[in-house]
Amino acid sequence: MRSEALGRLVASHVFLHACMAGTRMAAPLLALRQGYSPLAVGVLLALFSLTSVFLALPAGRFADRHGLRRPVGWAVITSILGVGLAAAFPIFPMLCISALMTGGATGAASIALQRHVGRAADGATELKRVFSWLAIGPAISNFLGPFAAGLLIDHAGAAPGDTVGYRTAFLLMAILPLGAWLLVRLMPELGAAPDPLPGRSNRTWDLLRQPQMQRLMLVNWCMSSCWDVHTFVVPVIGHERGFSASVIGSILGAFAIAAAAVRVLMPWFASRLREHVVVSGAMVMTAILFGIYPAMHTPLAMGLCSVALGVVLGSVQPMIMSTLHQITPEARQGEALGLRLMAINASSVVMPMLFGTVGAVVGVSVVFWSVGLVVGAGARPAWLLRPVAATGPIKGNKKPG
Repeated sequence: MRSEALGRLVASHVFLHACMAGTRMAAPLLALRQGYSPLAVGVLLALFSLTSVFLALPAGRFADRHGLRRPVGWAVITSILGVGLAAAFPIFPMLCISALMTGGATGAASIALQRHVGRAADGATELKRVFSWLAIGPAISNFLGPFAAGLLIDHAGAAPGDTVGYRTAFLLMAILPLGAWLLVRLMPELGAAPDPLPGRSNRTWDLLRQPQMQRLMLVNWCMSSCWDVHTFVVPVIGHERGFSASVIGSILGAFAIAAAAVRVLMPWFASRLREHVVVSGAMVMTAILFGIYPAMHTPLAMGLCSVALGVVLGSVQPMIMSTLHQITPEARQGEALGLRLMAINASSVVMPMLFGTVGAVVGVSVVFWSVGLVVGAGARPAWLLRPVAATGPIKGNKKPG
């Protein structure tokens, strides 16, 4: 895949994801300012993931039928409309609608972008390289979107944090998706992939019946839960130990920076990386880090654990995406990506509530240890995610060049 085309796709991913990330930061702050409870804010945050639980699979099938430009075009329109409504009517019900629209649109666009990049890549090594680059997009946008929104909230209004500042932030977020469309609208579409089983119904269950897909979904769920548990537990542990908000934010920020940094480095080593080795090794290391994390009682020690965990977890997504494209028929890669995204977002909705319940009953350290045990047990299925050349692709898939 040409570097110029890959750069355009990564940049378009940044524009769309930054819109959602900035809105996800600004909307809860506005709700708190308007006097809504933390429970209401938690529901608002969950709505950013809820749409994709139901929309991801249809969005994947839509991408399989229509390619790149049409799904991204609809995602851009939906994002602009959703954030525009929040700017025009900055009230809690409209913020909820904006969360549903921007979260769903970003997920649908991500599926189309990932599918296009995977189909354009030539061989297993390039799959790892291009997905490492594409994974950098959300890491960049998770900084740019909230940073830009925060500046406008504090400085665009007559007084810091007034409604004018929030409306201005939402307007900027509504403009960002236009950049994604300008970058994607002239991208050439790839030819339609042949149906591996013509004349037979293609059901999602057919994908899930494949042993490799079952292993990949299990591993994907385990590692996604690790992101959720770290984001949930670190603020709770930090608060219990009397850390300031800036210290807790720095610990979480160190995790995000480490995850982004390892993805920047991975393309240079793509030819030496083996998907099943990286993923299974990451699961073992995550289990170890989760075991020792609660024993770290100083901000520096927790920060070092956070950096190590960011490196480990940040390395997983490109390997998962590369494996998924090797074990899935070309004609159904969008559907498989949608299935993966649906599982991730369902986990993001359900798991924090489960973590909160378990943490309230037996303590948050037990949450870390329990998830660590589950992830460690998942290392064997991850090891069995052998490259396509070793195990053979699912019938109808192309072999890597």
